[in-house]
Amino acid sequence: MKTPLPPSLPPSLPASAPPLLCVSIHDVAPSTWDDCARLAAALREVADLPLSWLVVPRYHGRLDDDAALRAGLDAAVGRGDELVLHGYTHLDTAAASQGLRQRFLRGVYTQREGEFAALDAREARRRIALGLDWFRARGWPVSGFVAPAWLMGQGAWEALGDFPFVYTTTFTRFHLLERGKRSGPDQALFAPSLVYAARNRSGRALSPVAAELVAHWQARAPLVRFSLHPPDARHPRLLAHAQDLVERLLRTRRAVTKETCARTYQPRPQ
Repeated sequence: MKTPLPPSLPPSLPASAPPLLCVSIHDVAPSTWDDCARLAAALREVADLPLSWLVVPRYHGRLDDDAALRAGLDAAVGRGDELVLHGYTHLDTAAASQGLRQRFLRGVYTQREGEFAALDAREARRRIALGLDWFRARGWPVSGFVAPAWLMGQGAWEALGDFPFVYTTTFTRFHLLERGKRSGPDQALFAPSLVYAARNRSGRALSPVAAELVAHWQARAPLVRFSLHPPDARHPRLLAHAQDLVERLLRTRRAVTKETCARTYQPRPQ
């Protein structure tokens, strides 16, 4: 299941590329739409920056009315935002792992939401195809795939080679993909995501501090990623921190979608 990681900054990447900022909203679905829209509105009080919306076609297996979601995302695409396929159900339904680390990641850390953590290639391929069909039916373009909870098992890596995605992301890396390669990611930028842990009091208190430390550590990095989730919208202190952090990052970085970042750092022949 564990996949070897590529070098953090391959020599084929352009050294002259400007420092970038990618801000994404995760777990976008009909049942989370109000919180997601609140996050976007808060960010745009700071700047009219492009966003990447990570959309789940059947969030937790539900078939909710998606009229508000469709209207909102149609408007987002119209203003230059990007839509990303974020799994299919956002639920980990694969058999339980034997290893302690995987049991912790899948059962405790992600609360059984790491959908692609342990799927075989065939099932991963099926779910990705269903998700792309769902996007296609709504007329939405998609260039990237991000697994729920950023957990990618070997089967998911193999399945990606059958689809024309130009990138995927894990928690610490932005992976550039070449179609037809199934053994794993091709090239990657080391870019740990800034993220909040809004589900509990200690997480809400400590995660902004952690985000500040990572942002400081990544001050000279080519890419900084900032990932927001629906629960973040319910806590004014987190929203205020996110606004302040984005405002400071924009002083030295250009905000782009994940797709634009991938096109900037696309794989080049050696």
